[in-house]
Amino acid sequence: MFSPIFTGSLVRLTSPRPEDQELFASWTHDDEYMRLLDDDPVRPQSASTFNSFADATKHDDYYFHLRTLEGDHLIGFVVLFNLKWRNQTAELAIGIGAKNYRGKGYGRDALTLILNYAFSELCLRRVSLTVLEYNTAAIQAYERVGLQREGTYRQAVRRDGQTFDLLLYGILQEEWKSRLTTR
Repeated sequence: MFSPIFTGSLVRLTSPRPEDQELFASWTHDDEYMRLLDDDPVRPQSASTFNSFADATKHDDYYFHLRTLEGDHLIGFVVLFNLKWRNQTAELAIGIGAKNYRGKGYGRDALTLILNYAFSELCLRRVSLTVLEYNTAAIQAYERVGLQREGTYRQAVRRDGQTFDLLLYGILQEEWKSRLTTR
């Protein structure tokens, strides 16, 4: 009757578990991961930071951990945040912290799940995200699932004495549903 909303072909969306905090904290020591994740200054964080973050997002955001179907390994997170119910919009963030799962389709599978959740379960009209111009693997994954580049925040991020653009991507509910019917 209904298609599964939390289980894809490679990953499933789960709620955070207390034992996940240490692994999440270890990923913050990976400066490559942190510099791809967002435009905040890179800094290591403690496990307690993630407990506070999970508590803060319980009611306002839709925050999920990503676990592999094979072996139930925690590999990252995905979140819909900054929801504007009146406008039916949200922003999206995703991170694959486990290095050996990057570039192998796990992020794309997670994106498919969260976009389906956003448009089918939450009945949102639009989902958007920002990505640093040098995160080419993420850009390819976003484009493969149907997100379109909508704009550029020029020279928005400064790292190591260089400036980088922050790219805006988005997808509308009707675009998503059209992709599902043409598969």
